[in-house]
Amino acid sequence: MDTAKLFVAGLLGGVINFFLGWLVWGILLMDYFSSHTTNPQVARSSENMVFWALIGGNLVFGFLHAYILYKANVKTPASGAILAATISALVTLGSNLMMYAQYDLLQLSIVLPDVLASAVVSAIVGATIGWYYGRGPLNKTV
Repeated sequence: MDTAKLFVAGLLGGVINFFLGWLVWGILLMDYFSSHTTNPQVARSSENMVFWALIGGNLVFGFLHAYILYKANVKTPASGAILAATISALVTLGSNLMMYAQYDLLQLSIVLPDVLASAVVSAIVGATIGWYYGRGPLNKTV
């Protein structure tokens, strides 16, 4: 396993995920999500955001994308985008439906936009990682 390449791809994915997440959920969809949340008061304000956890979570998702795409031997932006978007859409749909079933926190009208937004963000992250992996041999041994 080329751990150096995996590490760089994970960092790259995490940084892109962070900034796209800020753009998509923090700006473009913020009003929609606020108006379709059962209890909008549970969301932290920008001043009270726990940024170390936000950055850490985005890095975890970046490394998750990098690991899955590495194991799938992805070497092109298109294959990275398709695989990452598919996995993200399925994970987001499953987790949102379970949250809707168990918590009085979100309305069902949030699920589809969140799934689509997650798929688009992950497609861009996956395309970038696929491009990065395609720059040279993966030297996949595991």
